Amino acid sequence: MKYCYDLIRKSYNVMSRRNTLESYTSFAAVYDMFMDNIPYEEWASYVISLLREEGIDDGLVLDLGCGTGSLTEILAREGYDMTGIDLSPDMLQIAMEKRMESGRDILYLNQDMREFELYGTVRAIVSICDSMNYLLEKEDLVQTLRLANNYLDPGGVFIFDLNTEHKYRDILGQCTIAEDREESSFIWDNNFDEETGINEYNLSLFIQEEEDLYRKYQETHYQKAYSLDEVRAAVEEAGMELAAVYDAFTRNAPSEDSERVYVIAREKGKHRK
Repeated sequence: MKYCYDLIRKSYNVMSRRNTLESYTSFAAVYDMFMDNIPYEEWASYVISLLREEGIDDGLVLDLGCGTGSLTEILAREGYDMTGIDLSPDMLQIAMEKRMESGRDILYLNQDMREFELYGTVRAIVSICDSMNYLLEKEDLVQTLRLANNYLDPGGVFIFDLNTEHKYRDILGQCTIAEDREESSFIWDNNFDEETGINEYNLSLFIQEEEDLYRKYQETHYQKAYSLDEVRAAVEEAGMELAAVYDAFTRNAPSEDSERVYVIAREKGKHRK
């Protein structure tokens, strides 16, 4: 059994970089259409409130796994000097089109969050919409946190969200979700492997191009369910301080029913001037 698990884990590790990029390459064109149920303004307000509680009202902020730049644009509008990093060039192309429309001064970089590089340090790093769940190995989670610690100002914070084990196991589990719209539809086949903690979902998207013509897109995504103990251990191994973990959009501690949590990891090791 251990041999089989190791093979699966190695397979996921090899596929994670390739599949994340390939999936979002074709999905990028319709990403915003299918994410229109995400209340970005509310999510941004929550993130901003966490930043302000840390005394971060302005300055350099990195959006890690920024996608098409929806959150990045809001944070820039609210006065933050934004940089966005994403693995998908197609996602970034859409983000840059939004930047052109808004006229905001946002720097976008095409990088892997496990290997990202900045020109200097930032006051804060944020990563939402479960981008960190795409890190399928604990080593990748630790490495990303270690880089965050390196590029944060002294005492700066990394705020990120995660889908929980409960959500993957009990809400999504083994199920099929479908939605039919006038101009588009999708079928989501979900499978959660409790032994590996890997959630796999296969998306079939049907996008109307002409009156009676629909184009089909197919995507496969893998995400990892991390326990709070695993997150705590990863933060500590990366040399950071775990400042807080909240049930999403509250200041309450997570419960067994939490579907999403927000983690605040504080930079440790640099000396404040």
